[in-house]
Amino acid sequence: MPIKVLIIDDDVAMAELLAVLLKAQGLEVSSAINGSEGVKSIRETSPDLVVLDLMMTEVDGWEVCKRVRTFSNIPILVLSALDSPGMVAKTLDAGADDYLIKPVPSGVLVAHINKLIRRTNVSGKMNQNNIPSLAIFP
Repeated sequence: MPIKVLIIDDDVAMAELLAVLLKAQGLEVSSAINGSEGVKSIRETSPDLVVLDLMMTEVDGWEVCKRVRTFSNIPILVLSALDSPGMVAKTLDAGADDYLIKPVPSGVLVAHINKLIRRTNVSGKMNQNNIPSLAIFP
């Protein structure tokens, strides 16, 4: 059974790029275009991992983390252009499990996802052979 990843990002192009990269690694990928939809999707579909943007309208990534932590321990990997130690700390304090700064090489993203999956004992592992040399840009 493939690992299910939910991407929550209001930048449709970024979400599509991430989906292509992660599907190429054998993951089942879905996406939500805002924080409210993302929280609802987590409740309804129980993905194995969330890749979350911080800067979204209506419900931002910090609020998504806080809401999700009231009902789930799902691993949350934040992928953001915000490059500030204070923002990283605030995000981890809000409930995120990991934080990567855009742009991030695809191999690093996959390695962090694998780390979170191993920690939660989700069966299966992504193939790290022939990882595309793409970078994920803001």
